[in-house]
Amino acid sequence: MSLNKYGVLKGKAVDVMMGSGENPHYQIHIRDDEGVDYRIAVNIESQSYPSEVLFYVGENFNSEDISKLPALKHGFTLIKDNNPDIGLDYVRGNLFDPQKMVPLPADIDGADNDLNEKLQFYVKEALERNAVIYAFGERWGPENNLADRYFHFKPGNGIHDIHMNQGNVGRWKKDNGVWQDGGILIHFEEENRWVGIFLAFQSQSWCTDENGHAIKPVEDCSYLTVK
Repeated sequence: MSLNKYGVLKGKAVDVMMGSGENPHYQIHIRDDEGVDYRIAVNIESQSYPSEVLFYVGENFNSEDISKLPALKHGFTLIKDNNPDIGLDYVRGNLFDPQKMVPLPADIDGADNDLNEKLQFYVKEALERNAVIYAFGERWGPENNLADRYFHFKPGNGIHDIHMNQGNVGRWKKDNGVWQDGGILIHFEEENRWVGIFLAFQSQSWCTDENGHAIKPVEDCSYLTVK
């Protein structure tokens, strides 16, 4: 079926909240240039075994995809028909080398050794330097007049599935599709520097068909063997 409302959210960070508890998410409060508030909910732990999420960051990220992003309006842009001009695809888009992804726990003792801290490092820099954030995933809301459960703005509104959205099995198979992967791109405009943050679950296969469904089990097509 693929994601119902896949797209990209453009705005600037207002606040952040580290993930904790069961099914933790790193939360980012975003505001567009018209004052509309959104929340980016980033999975930092998998509900499937293994629980550690695969993480890769490109600190000087460069791709044809980014050339079109500055022209987008602030707020949420719906990406229709699996559009490769704007949408992300970890398998087909040559965004990065999957072999460079590393599994990270959500939150453990120690410095700079978990996904909470890795995300915090880059998003806090974006907040402090007024950088533009582009978050790819699935839209939810606006939620009538309900307040956001974390940052309390009204109405609740945001984007999730900020990770690879293909190669799923079991109950998440319905989310599979191509050119609809999630991720975060940060544009530090003063120096024209881009940071790309990409996440995937170890339970996802990197061998997928034209509908994003796994054609080989993850054991036969791990991220470590993708070329």
